[in-house]
Amino acid sequence: MQWLQLSPEISYNHNYSPLEMAAARQHRGSGFDVPGAVHSVTTPRLDKEMQADAKLVIIMVGLPARGKSYIVKKLRRYLNWLQYETKVFNVGNLRREHESEHEQSAKFFDPDNEELKQIRDKLALDVLENLITWLKEGGRVAIHDATNSTIERRALLLKRLKQEPQIRVLLLESLCTDERILERNFRLKLLGPDYKNRPAAEAMADFKSRVTNYEKAYQPIGDWEEERDIQYCKLVNVGKKVIACNISGYLSGQCVFYLMNFNLAERQIFLTRHGQSEDNVTGRIGGDADLSPAGRKYADALARFIKEQRVQFALDLVQEQHEREEIWKSKGLEPLEKTDGSHTPEELMQAKAASICNSQFTIWTSMLKRAMSTAQHFDPDEYDIKHIRFLNEINASICEGMTYEEIANVYPDEYNMRKQNKLFYRYPGIGGESYMDVIHRTQSMIIELERMSQSCLIITHRVVMRILLGYLTDMSREEMPHMDVPMHTLFEVRPKPYGNEILKWRYVEHLDRFVQEQ
Repeated sequence: MQWLQLSPEISYNHNYSPLEMAAARQHRGSGFDVPGAVHSVTTPRLDKEMQADAKLVIIMVGLPARGKSYIVKKLRRYLNWLQYETKVFNVGNLRREHESEHEQSAKFFDPDNEELKQIRDKLALDVLENLITWLKEGGRVAIHDATNSTIERRALLLKRLKQEPQIRVLLLESLCTDERILERNFRLKLLGPDYKNRPAAEAMADFKSRVTNYEKAYQPIGDWEEERDIQYCKLVNVGKKVIACNISGYLSGQCVFYLMNFNLAERQIFLTRHGQSEDNVTGRIGGDADLSPAGRKYADALARFIKEQRVQFALDLVQEQHEREEIWKSKGLEPLEKTDGSHTPEELMQAKAASICNSQFTIWTSMLKRAMSTAQHFDPDEYDIKHIRFLNEINASICEGMTYEEIANVYPDEYNMRKQNKLFYRYPGIGGESYMDVIHRTQSMIIELERMSQSCLIITHRVVMRILLGYLTDMSREEMPHMDVPMHTLFEVRPKPYGNEILKWRYVEHLDRFVQEQ
């Protein structure tokens, strides 16, 4: 009696001939699975207890301060948004939990100290065991966040994972050759948990000593992995250059595609629903109605306010950079921004602010009249305006043009099913969509948002707003379909190295201006 793996989704308890087993291995496929959009066909002989989806473990590789934690946080957020349950397991966090047992200075990372090396390896394996347990309990993608900087360490982890046939492995290495990015990352480490109570100069010296210890033993991903057909991806300077090798499986491909499309540019991402429409006045969903008088007033105010906020953002950004330089100076560190001394600090700040204000600004709207009309006061000579079908509201099919009260009366079963599970419920009829369908429809919009370096305004609809904000704010699948996105409210997202800052503005009609909400 033997177990035969036919695919990541199907297992049989059966005796098979060698020919059948070879065919089954070939049939195993790529683990293609899109939540809410792909359903795998099973057979009557399927053993329910052995049914399992393909799992993916991502093993991070790289020296400290190379952006690994930044990358994994973004990747976790993206995969969770696609509804692949993803969790990061950080070895440094476990090490800090046991800091009373071991010295946490640079000496702890000395590659020539065999005793400390064994402790570091044990911590890495302990985290791996926690990760495997979580996957077996239902998780889908687990990320092992550590330096894993030697072949010996990676071999140790891979040997353990080889015992788990349902788990695929992707090695993800982050390299950084840009000295300016490196220096900035080093300084951000001074604000982290390892150095929060230490003088800056002392902390910087210790951290650079720690990096030197890692560099002594560092072995980049390369021939050893290729000889063993291990899939890997290398990111150089946070995505400026991407090298992928032997990528197999749908989830691994999704990860690599995403990692090829993000950058570190400081920018604004505004999101708003269209101005109030005639259907909003009567409480009807869907349709293609035009704006009401109140909606037209909002559209006019929105164009004025965005112009003001572009200027304010430029001033805020320049001021933040200036204050950061002052902090480094107060800690005895050299400024990151070098100047030739020919201009005063005020002149330099004004020049930077003017440059930011004059940079390209993009506006995306859906292709429905109420969204396009909300953008009518933006000058096409000043703004890059695009109308995009992917941003259209969810298609309610047979319920289009109805009020929720009418749906409850005419289709009570549908109304209740939607109420029980908004995320996966799909409106019946031709073209009817679910939240999951809209997630997959807007996936290309998220990739483009991550790729583009210019600021933008997105004018769309309630369901699409919830989905886009769900990604940008790292909202759970339970919260996202119920997120409050009121009419005539503007959200502003500012991407930062440590996460996204969110600002919220409400339009007050009788004052004809926007007021910031806390």
